[in-house]
Amino acid sequence: MNGASRDALATARERLDALTDSTSVDAAQLADELASVTALLDREVSLRRVLTDPAQAGEAKAELAGRLLGGQVSGTTADLVAGLVRSRWSRSRDLVDSVEELADTADLTAAQRLGRLDDVEDELFRFGRIVASDTGLRAALTDRGASAAAKSELLRSLLGGRADAVTERLVTRLVTAPRGRSLESGLESLSKLAADRRSRMVAVVTSAVPLSDVQKQRLGAALSKLYGHPMHLNLDVDPEVLGGIRVQVGDEIINGSIADRLEAVSRRMAS
Repeated sequence: MNGASRDALATARERLDALTDSTSVDAAQLADELASVTALLDREVSLRRVLTDPAQAGEAKAELAGRLLGGQVSGTTADLVAGLVRSRWSRSRDLVDSVEELADTADLTAAQRLGRLDDVEDELFRFGRIVASDTGLRAALTDRGASAAAKSELLRSLLGGRADAVTERLVTRLVTAPRGRSLESGLESLSKLAADRRSRMVAVVTSAVPLSDVQKQRLGAALSKLYGHPMHLNLDVDPEVLGGIRVQVGDEIINGSIADRLEAVSRRMAS
């Protein structure tokens, strides 16, 4: 992607991250619904052209998407899609590709929440190696004459009970709806998404008053160095913290004043 589509996808990724950072959002359900939207847009060429038409107002396109999806998907999914169609796209096809990527990312987030992301990444890699070494299996999975149901059943026999449910869902969607991609390139893209998701960590930061830009930058940089991963800060304000700060990264919770915690982080980095 390039130009407007690249910017639109970047914005959509940020929206998805903001949504899935909240534990109240069912990431697996979001992935399934986004996959359904992908299938709809891939099938209905005229619809996706309307939804990406630069001559149409963004709000009008968002309202159209809302009417089409109303009652079919959750409000969270509908809002995310509305944001997508409000953006400008260089090609109508880029919108479909972006929705599909968001679906895959949401599924990977579901695995991450369960502490299974490393397993999914490893399973995707190993499945790719198996396909590369078994020409018969590859032929069966890429046979254009075979039905999606037959391919799904084959994958279920191969992966069911042996691989994570997220791995099975990702591979099944790729095989049954390749959308012009080779099996190898699709698996490679999924592996890259898994690696990108694995390298991203989230810190939920609760402070008595809003942090200054300098404090946010210092805290983010210190936590990134401490954990060895890029750190996204989710900021919340709670007066009951009484002048201190509470940082939660996964199951680990750090309490204390901003200055004390940053100093402690620095000491741990130096040791």
